[in-house]
Amino acid sequence: MLEANPKPIGLPHVVFLERAAREIDSSPGTFGQAAFLVLRLVDLLATAHEPGPNDDLFGYQAAATGRFCNEQLEPGAAAERLQEVVRNASYAHRRRAPGLIAPAMLALATHLEDSAYYLESLDVLGTLERTAGATLASAHAISVALQTARVERKLARFDAADAAYERASGLATVAGDTVSVLQSRLGRANVFWGRGNLVEAERWNREVLRDARATGIRNLEAHAEHGVGITLGARGQVPDAIPHLLKAYHLYEAEADSLIALHELGFALSRLGAVESAERALNIVVRRGHMGTLVQNAKIELMHCASFRRDRVGFERCRAECVVEVEQMAPNILADYHLKLGIGLARFGRFDRAVSELQHAHQIARAHGLHELEFRIERIQVGLPDCVTVDVEGEIGTEQPGWAATLATVSTALAGLSD
Repeated sequence: MLEANPKPIGLPHVVFLERAAREIDSSPGTFGQAAFLVLRLVDLLATAHEPGPNDDLFGYQAAATGRFCNEQLEPGAAAERLQEVVRNASYAHRRRAPGLIAPAMLALATHLEDSAYYLESLDVLGTLERTAGATLASAHAISVALQTARVERKLARFDAADAAYERASGLATVAGDTVSVLQSRLGRANVFWGRGNLVEAERWNREVLRDARATGIRNLEAHAEHGVGITLGARGQVPDAIPHLLKAYHLYEAEADSLIALHELGFALSRLGAVESAERALNIVVRRGHMGTLVQNAKIELMHCASFRRDRVGFERCRAECVVEVEQMAPNILADYHLKLGIGLARFGRFDRAVSELQHAHQIARAHGLHELEFRIERIQVGLPDCVTVDVEGEIGTEQPGWAATLATVSTALAGLSD
């Protein structure tokens, strides 16, 4: 389980050796060791600007590392990413240009991030910066800063995330990269949201939405619509959030992004009590989703929907599916899991256990500065002793005026989605 106060990254690549130790006797048990060897090979590129007596040594080490990856790793995306790094490292060494390693390293960092291995992803990104330094192309330097910021944000390390977003914005401004400037502003809006400053989060998202529309950048418009929808939902304006989330879903071009919007739409619908539509959206996310965090969130929300319907069997089934993911959950997801678990237990009359789960959720949220979540948990804790009907989270309910037409539109759209 993730610690309430995560330890800072120590020596380079130790995080992969720690992973290797945890993975002993598991099917991908050699990945941590293989990644450590690959990144130690990449480290050598930092001194490879000029020909020298160590050229042969690099060649031998590259060959041995590649052979280890080929022989020891199970076929799959992870193995492919490591093997690509080895090939690119050899090419970059021959060209005396460490920056050429960037595409393969960014792809590896993205794979690790998508698999919720955040510390490992940061290690890869940090290795790329240390190794390539000033030889990184402008576009790659911007990508490293943006990706570092995003991973730090997912780890709820908001100061580090904000600094990285600011660095990305500066690099992008110098390069005349309007898209990356707007991406960094979207990222900072997400930092405000994570810290619980919903007013600033909404303001930054709306400003990006305005600029994205003016410049015709559809994907950023989709992200900004998404951000406005999430922020409005967090402020309790869920009926107002739904049109933004639906528009984001239609604007996104990549399926991965569309699934994220679909998840948020399902979450909003569950808060409104439209459980059938919510479960339809969330089940599609679970079936189609490939990103660990997205599927984790969808499973947690399906557990929440089951408790709302007082479906004890469905609740326990979803809970069992969530439990196997706990070790890989980021702090915000882990806190949400314990919150929704506590709510569900209260709905089924298990108040002592519910109190314990809510306290655990609150501890995680407070330790990681997740203020919006922390405040929400506190409101639920206050109301729990007086709870009789056990609508613990105070869902808004389908009686809300003015949103029936929106629900009908969304329900029709969801019904038309193929599984």
